[in-house]
Amino acid sequence: MEKNQDVIIIGGGIIGLSAAVELAEKGTSVLVLEKGKVGFGCSYGNAGWLTPCFAMPLPMPGLFFKSLKWLLNPEGPLYIKPSLDPLLMRWLTRFMLAMNEKQTQKAIEALVTLSQVSLQKYSALGKEFPEIGFEGKGLLMVAQTTAGVRSAEEEMKRVAGLNVPGQLLTEQEVRRLEPSVIGNIQGGVYFPKEAHAEPLKVVQALAEKALRLGVQIQEDIEVTDFEMENKNIQSVRTLKGTYKANQFVLATGSWSTELAKKLRLGVPILGGKGYSMIVAPLSIQPKIPMMLIEKKIAITPREGSLRIAGTLELVNQDFSITQRRVQAIIRGSREFLPLPEKVEIKELWRGLRPCTPDGVPMIGFSKKVSNLMLACGHQMLGLQSGYGTGQLVADLILTGHSDLNRDVYNPDRF
Repeated sequence: MEKNQDVIIIGGGIIGLSAAVELAEKGTSVLVLEKGKVGFGCSYGNAGWLTPCFAMPLPMPGLFFKSLKWLLNPEGPLYIKPSLDPLLMRWLTRFMLAMNEKQTQKAIEALVTLSQVSLQKYSALGKEFPEIGFEGKGLLMVAQTTAGVRSAEEEMKRVAGLNVPGQLLTEQEVRRLEPSVIGNIQGGVYFPKEAHAEPLKVVQALAEKALRLGVQIQEDIEVTDFEMENKNIQSVRTLKGTYKANQFVLATGSWSTELAKKLRLGVPILGGKGYSMIVAPLSIQPKIPMMLIEKKIAITPREGSLRIAGTLELVNQDFSITQRRVQAIIRGSREFLPLPEKVEIKELWRGLRPCTPDGVPMIGFSKKVSNLMLACGHQMLGLQSGYGTGQLVADLILTGHSDLNRDVYNPDRF
């Protein structure tokens, strides 16, 4: 039995470590329990974008018919593995109900706010830890079709009122800004204030910062159960012992659903499998991170290589690799960029993005378990909104309120 901590954080990814740093900076004793190695979970394969402009929830208005078309295409950007799983059925029902304008605007405002706070904090972290590769080169959205340009322009308008500037570009302006773009394109949108960094380096930097602040981080420790008294968690059980604390934070991404069941909590998070690959640099190497709109593919330039990420398969805990989808990402990228006929893949990663039905993370105290803070369900935006989430978690634990808090984060909404 370890000594009693102020807070135990379950999960050592970007969310958990951001919360640990924010709490420790305010004098809180924190223990982080990570079932694997810090930084090698879902955070590892992130595109590395720190982009408040890219804050659209999954169930956008008008997505229903578009998603049906994608579902008929096994190589489309969104795929739902057929299943009669009750969790999937309930998740899809809530997903459809969230496709309305009122919910969307609330979600966008909430996600942009967290991402803006995070961007400021990552900028400061980059000065303290230059190895994270923080660069403010903006984000370029490139479209092959007129409909794609309209979609990018609509997203630009949605975030413009939230202090996220964007510029509508013609085909020629896109090519001048980013000479690596090839093929038939119609134009795009450029967001000049956005940034990117190396996701693994970011998590490792936060871990080092946390350790300097006195946070204890224990790896290869899997939480298996909880010891309860009335509506309070007394301790967590692991395969390596029992740990006590006054407050607990659940920041376990797509594993949150199963852990929450042990507390009799319904946490409707599905694992959305995404792929990320590191390839050799191109003959004309991109300078600016890009979203290839029609293909839903993210391109991030790196020193000596290129990161290509894409697709979302709602498959829950399935970690298999579907080579057909990997090849679809490569073919889709080749329509926009000068990829060689034989692409040298230096590293291929797949992982599960924790997706809530309404595309908004669950952040806040549970009504059923009074000393449990949930901080999970960040879909593809874990890195870009992670540091802001850490501040929100710390605020709520230490003061009970926060300027960052929004009703849409309420973990009891489902």
